Amino acid sequence: MKQEIITRLEQILTKDRIRQNEPMKNHTTFRVGGPADIFLTPSAEELPAVLSVCREEQMPVTVIGNGSNLLVGDQGIRGVVICIGFGMRGIRVDGEKIFLEAGVTLAAAAQQAAKAGLTGLEFASGIPGTFGGAVVMNAGAYGGEMKDVIVSVRVISEDGEILTLSKEELDLSYRHSVIPERGYLVIDGELLLTREKNPDQITERMEELKKKRIEKQPLEYPSAGSTFKRPEGYFAGKLIMDAGLRGFSVGGAAVSEKHCGFVINKGNATAADICALMDEVTRIVKEKYAVTLEPEVKKVGEF
Repeated sequence: MKQEIITRLEQILTKDRIRQNEPMKNHTTFRVGGPADIFLTPSAEELPAVLSVCREEQMPVTVIGNGSNLLVGDQGIRGVVICIGFGMRGIRVDGEKIFLEAGVTLAAAAQQAAKAGLTGLEFASGIPGTFGGAVVMNAGAYGGEMKDVIVSVRVISEDGEILTLSKEELDLSYRHSVIPERGYLVIDGELLLTREKNPDQITERMEELKKKRIEKQPLEYPSAGSTFKRPEGYFAGKLIMDAGLRGFSVGGAAVSEKHCGFVINKGNATAADICALMDEVTRIVKEKYAVTLEPEVKKVGEF
């Protein structure tokens, strides 16, 4: 069956955009993860046909962006992985609106907005993900969230229908949208920003946030960003620090000494190491403070 689907996919994509047994550690910011059976990088135009083939061949599909919020299992991912990135990075500015394809990185989007003299996206300039992924989880930082700037997005449903969803229909809240629960895949979207009278202030703000990230986050190590969601009334990093877990490690995985809200890969971590560490941190924090930490990192594949 694998060869049959490869043959069909080769009618849609060039061979260099179809890879077999692709190591997922090359596509996640954690730098861990076993092989994907089939790894594809379609354009927005090719995406519906690719999904149609996968549906007809009854192949499970996993969609990733920049891999910045993922923990892929050591045994990899069965079926097809579609990487929304290389082929979907279009950006267009029209007045105070900016149109983004799902694979555009937030850093590139923020830079383009700044170049156009538009403010409102500075908060996203250091988030290491794509626009599509940011919509799915309503990504945010430093007081800003995607829901503050989104007008609408286009998605493709599991049965191949292309829909346009307004901000209200996306039901955006803390690290939540309707997209994953309905099985949608983001194609592109429209943001509304504000014209800044003094454009230099935009780049100054982005530089200021960049310095904060460098000072406070362990950017020198592979990680998936904030490992746990913020519990209501608490900060995950402070709970972990107060529990005495700064620097706590399992195998090659460790709680960052710089920011306890981050689990880092010290260089040779496995997904099993990271899972075991997260489980132990969750257990100890629950035992000490009666607070249950929920992972912000999404687990994908076979562990």
